[in-house]
Amino acid sequence: MTMLADLVEVVIGVDTHKDTHTAAVLDTGTGGVLARATVAADPAGYAELVTLAEQHSGLRAWAMEGTGGYGAGLARHLADADELVIELDRPKRPARRAGAKSDPIDAERAARDALARTRLAQPKTGPQRAALQMRLTARRAAVEAATAAQRQLLAMVTTAPEAVRARFRGQSTRGAIDTAARLRPGASRGDIEIVTALTVLHDLARRIRFLETEALDHEKAIRAIVRSWRPDLLDLTGVGPIVAATVLTAWSHPGRCRDDAAFAMLAGTAPIPASSGKTVRYRLNRSGDRQLNRALHTVVLTRLQRDERTRTYADRRRAEGKTDREIKRCLKRYIARELYRRLESPPLAA
Repeated sequence: MTMLADLVEVVIGVDTHKDTHTAAVLDTGTGGVLARATVAADPAGYAELVTLAEQHSGLRAWAMEGTGGYGAGLARHLADADELVIELDRPKRPARRAGAKSDPIDAERAARDALARTRLAQPKTGPQRAALQMRLTARRAAVEAATAAQRQLLAMVTTAPEAVRARFRGQSTRGAIDTAARLRPGASRGDIEIVTALTVLHDLARRIRFLETEALDHEKAIRAIVRSWRPDLLDLTGVGPIVAATVLTAWSHPGRCRDDAAFAMLAGTAPIPASSGKTVRYRLNRSGDRQLNRALHTVVLTRLQRDERTRTYADRRRAEGKTDREIKRCLKRYIARELYRRLESPPLAA
């Protein structure tokens, strides 16, 4: 496969941080360091790095970690300038001799790591993808916080005085939240424990409802972005707005994954050989983007419940001796291929 050294004459490795970025310029022919620089992580600093790179003739590429974090600003700046950027998601870390570590050393290692790779990853790009990523992150945080508050509410109901606990007995989680939201702690007098229990339960219910409303607002915005970008994904069985948004943020743009096998590896759905002797088998892949893997798992569960073809397939593979876990792994690999081919094709005109 093509290596970066066959494509460019200069590689600029960048070690990104919150306030500064450190770059090392390497000659791909000799492997020598041509220049080093540390700049501020702002537009002026980005321009300074580009000026440094332009002092060395020949085709060039940038190799950097954190294109979705500390390096996001620089990655956008370079993309706007039509620069070739290589994303180092998990760079190989050689043993540091005598514990040597510094920003210039890490920048140089980033460049050398990119030169040694045969599979060159592109950073995620696009305003719609970035908007979906922010919405998904905020929604996930709201859902997790609401779930934690629900657990706290139920635990406090269990340990509350009987005068309080009796109001919740026999209720579901949703019923308990509604009951707690209707409590009026200010109207109660007497035992401080009872008053405190009523107050805390009421506050927890308000928090839960606020977080649920926030999560719903994010979901509505996510649905709107997906419909404006790739509405054809929502036509697929088992693919709702959250699943579609998760898939789109991982995929990002055409060509980022070279084929459906690379997309399956990104999703952690590619089978991992685990054969030994006469035993031929595969194990679950626990690497890759776990949010994307979870989204594909959701599609599998939905199709096993609602899609007749999927149920027929599962029954046939079960009769062949496959376990349910193996069947789900096969289905996730199939769905990864289906999604990749749909994404790489232009959306159908409405």
